[in-house]
Amino acid sequence: MVNGDQVAGLAKQMKGSVKQAAGKATGNRRTQVEGAADKLAGKVQKTYGDVKDKVKRAF
Repeated sequence: MVNGDQVAGLAKQMKGSVKQAAGKATGNRRTQVEGAADKLAGKVQKTYGDVKDKVKRAF
């Protein structure tokens, strides 16, 4: 079962990837760094959702 944190985390990761690619394409270092930060935040949120799901299944 997929929970909201997992979905939101994946969405943030995709948004970050697009933003990072746009930053690379335009040479905008700030956008590139913001994209990397969004990807990391998404990864953390998805991991939190994964752990939450595992705990829920254990009980």
